Amino acid sequence: MIRLLIKLFIKNSQNTDDKNVRIQYCVLASATGIFFNIVLFISKYFAGVISNSIAITADAFNNLSDAFSSAVSLIGFKLSGKKPDEGHPFGHGRIEYVTGFTVSLFVLVMGFEIAKSSVQKIISPEAGKTGAISIAILILSIAVKSYMAVYGKSIGKKIDSAALLATATDSLSDCLATGAVLASMLIYGFTGLNIDGYCGLLVSLFILKAGLSAAKETLSPLLGQPPKQELVEEINGIVLEHTEIIGIHDLIVHDYGPGRLMISLHAEVHGDNNIIDIHNIVDSIERELDEKLGCASVIHIDPVETDNLEEMRRKEEIYSRIRKLDERFTVHDFRTVKCNDITKVIFDVVIPYEYKLSDADVKKLIESAVLKTDKSLVPVINIDKAAI
Repeated sequence: MIRLLIKLFIKNSQNTDDKNVRIQYCVLASATGIFFNIVLFISKYFAGVISNSIAITADAFNNLSDAFSSAVSLIGFKLSGKKPDEGHPFGHGRIEYVTGFTVSLFVLVMGFEIAKSSVQKIISPEAGKTGAISIAILILSIAVKSYMAVYGKSIGKKIDSAALLATATDSLSDCLATGAVLASMLIYGFTGLNIDGYCGLLVSLFILKAGLSAAKETLSPLLGQPPKQELVEEINGIVLEHTEIIGIHDLIVHDYGPGRLMISLHAEVHGDNNIIDIHNIVDSIERELDEKLGCASVIHIDPVETDNLEEMRRKEEIYSRIRKLDERFTVHDFRTVKCNDITKVIFDVVIPYEYKLSDADVKKLIESAVLKTDKSLVPVINIDKAAI
């Protein structure tokens, strides 16, 4: 079914690098999700009423929350596709994250309310009813949700959408939740043991877990999370393919929504290179990053002395002493500046975020290590944290 809809409604469906094609995939997946979840809600709510089952009713509202999630996501996908304007020069891509977080809050509230109703049913259980219609609806629901998980994962991977992949995972969770409800109904039918309230509580836990997971996945990019390692490796590969670049550091990736990334990095080059030639090379690298990754980029040039043997020796000795303090420390932007009788060694040291000592204490340790190489040196150290 989904393949037929893709052929009917998405032109150039193979060109997933096109932002418009990506949005069309998201809209189609969301619209299909709304349709399936509304049908499942109506069917399960009917089954819950005729069987007097809080578990089935809870599962029905779980599907209603999924339909609402898909509707809000659909609005988010449409709005995120708006072009940049004067008030939003980086586009509207983060709306997709905002709407996703809004949905997660709704799901959490619904999960909490269903949990309350289930606890009341555990305290004051009521006789339920089993029937072929209710069982058939639950089995059909598992089949539909399994299908939704399959096509959601397929499309999510194809267009690299965290939202659709999260929806696919949620569909699998729904299969487990509905399976638990079906099991409770069969147990009641064969043994008379009423665990309806407990299964309703189990469903609510599935809903709460899905809500928390969705909140984390949509809030993290809004707060600013590190880029995927695959993207970092691609950037490194493109930049370092140019032999004039001997190293990169301080790579930062700003996420303004799916398909809207901005990169900034420092590129190390030989200090004796012609500045105009290097500028032209950096320009070509920025264009290449845009063409291959769709990322706007800003590259800062850091000249490195490679022919000064005295500085290279001093640099290596200082690096060695700093690594002995902690192997996780890395050094960049090393340079020597001589002024009258004073020799300054200036460099940045990147330390882990979770490091126990304060930046000031780390700086003192490194200054002490530098002075052990030569007491006449004046160390000028900047403590940095890795952005990736």
